[in-house]
Amino acid sequence: MRGRRQSARTRRNPAADNGPDGQPGPEADPQSVARDIVLRKLTAQQRSRSELAKALKERDVPDDAAGEVLDRMEDVGLVDDTAFAESWVRSRQSRRGLSRRALRQELVQKGVDRDDIDDALSAVTPEDEVAAATALAQKKLRAMAGLERDVKYRRLAGALARRGFSAGLTSQVLASVLED
Repeated sequence: MRGRRQSARTRRNPAADNGPDGQPGPEADPQSVARDIVLRKLTAQQRSRSELAKALKERDVPDDAAGEVLDRMEDVGLVDDTAFAESWVRSRQSRRGLSRRALRQELVQKGVDRDDIDDALSAVTPEDEVAAATALAQKKLRAMAGLERDVKYRRLAGALARRGFSAGLTSQVLASVLED
């Protein structure tokens, strides 16, 4: 049990050199600590530069070391906000059926540059949004058998609004879905 506590303490110390357990120890330079943190985060999933910078800051990595490591990771192509934004939009739009507005908001929260967001969102057409909203409304409607039309409309409109669809698109889709 004692070994676990020690390795957890070691992990929290960013100015540490790698010890026998593979975690940073007291002699590590900040750049190698930053590199280890970034690589570990990128192994789990693709991330934006801003997310990685935040993780480094939380681990008390000096700003200059963090900047150098992130610049190097960008140079070798491991950190690429443009590719991250495009991948994020493709994944979230196809799996969750989010609107362009919701996707934009998520990417802003992840610290992606406005130009990269605009480029990534250009792949989502109005037809894609209508299809996603229609699919979501039809899926939710199946569980609403026996409810009055007004109740169905309210619930479906709420579900579409939470996914970021505009009121106009919501009205259009619900008119179509509830008509059938």
